[in-house]
Order: sequence, then C-alpha cells, then structure tokens
Amino acid sequence: MSAPRRIPIAALALSLLAAASCSSRDGPLDQRLAAALEARLRRYGVRGASAAVILPDRSIHRVVAGFSHDSVPIRPDMLFAVGSITKNYVATLVLRLAEEGVLSLGDPLNRWLPAYPRVDGRVTIRQALSHRSGIAMFWDNQRLWDDLKAHRDSAFTPEVVLGYIGEPDFAPDSGFRYSNTNFLLLAMIATRATRSTLSGQLRERFWGPLALAGTYLSMEDTIPRDRLAHVWGDNFENDGADRDLTFLPRTSHETITWGSGGVFTTAEELARWSHALFHGELISRASLERMREFRPAGRGLSGRYGLGLQEFPRRLTGGVPALGHSGGNIGTSAYVAYLPDHDVSIALMINRMHGRCQDAMLRDIIGMVVAYLREAGRT
Repeated sequence: MSAPRRIPIAALALSLLAAASCSSRDGPLDQRLAAALEARLRRYGVRGASAAVILPDRSIHRVVAGFSHDSVPIRPDMLFAVGSITKNYVATLVLRLAEEGVLSLGDPLNRWLPAYPRVDGRVTIRQALSHRSGIAMFWDNQRLWDDLKAHRDSAFTPEVVLGYIGEPDFAPDSGFRYSNTNFLLLAMIATRATRSTLSGQLRERFWGPLALAGTYLSMEDTIPRDRLAHVWGDNFENDGADRDLTFLPRTSHETITWGSGGVFTTAEELARWSHALFHGELISRASLERMREFRPAGRGLSGRYGLGLQEFPRRLTGGVPALGHSGGNIGTSAYVAYLPDHDVSIALMINRMHGRCQDAMLRDIIGMVVAYLREAGRT
C-alpha cells in the first residue's frame, strides 16, 4: 500500500478565505445574482437561497436571498443538506483510495463485502460508481418509506437498508439506473478498506486540508443546530403542507442516506470543494479523467454520468458546458456545478425541495456569471 499523498492546498484555502472576505453584495455581479435569486424565490414560493461563485481569479462571491424562518434571513454561513451531491464526495474518496492502492476500481463487491440477497457480488466498484451495476434502488420499495416514517427516531443500518432492495434491474454494465444503493455499498467498502468511519476519512483526506470546517456528515458528525438553515416541506406525508422540518425527528432518513446523501455544508464550502476537485487538488489528473468518463444516463437522471459526477444537459445550463451533481434532502434542493470553459465553480442551495426553482436559479446564475466574465474581458 502506498503512503497517502499530501494535498498541497493550504495556500489555496487561505487565498479563498481572503478572497471571500473581500467579496461584497454591493458589487455588480453580487447585485445581479441576489436580484435573480430573490425573483425566483417569489416566483416559486420558496423561502430562502444561498449561493456561492468562485471566479477564475479565485475570488468568492457569496450571495443569499430570502429567509430561513420567521424574519430570520438566510446567512452565508448557514448549513444545508446537499443530498446526492454526497456521491461526489464519496466517489472522490474511492478514487483516492484506488490511487493509494487500498482498493481497485475493478474489484468486485464480494472482494470487500459479504453476500447480500439481490446484490450481485460480481459488480465492480467502477460499475457502482457509474450507476451501471443494475442493483436496485432501495427507495423503490414502498415498505421502506412506510417504515422510515413510522420509525423516524430509529437508526437503519446499511445491512437493514439492503434488505429492502428488489431484484436487479439488469446485468452489470448492460444499462444505466441511478441507484442510491450503489453509494451505500461504496461507503461500506470505503470504511471497511480503511478501518475507519466515512466522515473520518473525508475529513482527514479532504475537509481538514481544505479548511472546510463547516462541512459535516450526518449521523457521524455533530452538526451545529444554530447554523442550520430552516427547511420546509410536507415531511413525505404528501398532504401539501408547508411545515418547518428542521428539528423534526429524522434519524431514520439520515441513516438511510449516509453515503448517498448525508453531507451538510455551506454554499461557499461546497463551491470550494468543487474548485479544488477540478484543479487537481484532491485526486490526480488521471483519476479526475476517469471521473469524467461520461456515458449516457437514463432512468432516474438526465444528461451523462461519469464516476460520481454528472455532465448536465445543456437545456439546464443555457447551453454552457457544466459538470457537477444535483441533490435533495428533507426540505432542501442543491446544485454544485463547474464550468470548464470558464473555470468557474457554482454552489446553490434552497430551503425547500423544489426542482423547478433550483433549475431556474442555476440557469440564471450560469448566464449571469458568463455574461459578467465576458463584460470584464475574462473569457
């Protein structure tokens, strides 16, 4: 096993923090972004949004709009659950472990895990990363939804969650099916291979060196309650209610999502994660190219998918090439996007699960940032 590679990013983290202190809502780009966010909040009836943009000069523009709850405005340091964006963190960890020789992308699941019903042990780590395993999505079982709502204070172990999955959708590598089960299994492998916790590995290898002190993994880290943006929705009751869900019991849901959707962070720290990833600061350039080996997606996802990374459809981005991931959790929707033609990272979070609102906001942000760079002669 090779020694862990040190990440030469302390200077980057410091420069980003310094740039953040100089960014102002009074600047022309910040004003445009804030106005756009506020307009979309009104249009879709969503309370609040937080966004961050890192430009090619590594300056950070943090923009917020609307409210967390009552008359409390959204603050840039508020934490949001980013849902499936967690898959990008886990994929990066797995690729790093492959670089270090801890595991191989060609390893079958049964190299690391015991046999589970309806989990084909011949599926490789690479196939799980690309959602080409054929392993069924655990959310497809209505009994799981019923049980998590009936037992919101109960922890569901990975082994229990795997008991809910159905028969495989197809033979390994013969199709695409977006399935959280893949990243549940990958998180299990990463923890077994390192004899550690998932949050421990993410913090040691990435979050600590990047100075991402406001990024957490639910159920393994203590998340500061006073920094949580309040989130809203019907709590999966399908009754159309608009409840404050922030502090309602959610242990069952958080333990189920874990490696597929458990990260909480701020918009700035999510954007900084993206910028570090695409600048080769977290994994090697060779690993990043593997992550970017996109193939057509399909059931459950539009655009193309690599290894824990989406290539967004152009209709979403206004024709601008963009890579990243989408996510949603209880009462939140989020995007992280990197624009390779412009060297820009974007993070966006809203405090309601509302796809049309987040899509419109992302498209607005991309258009405004690209226009701003062109006006400034930077692209």
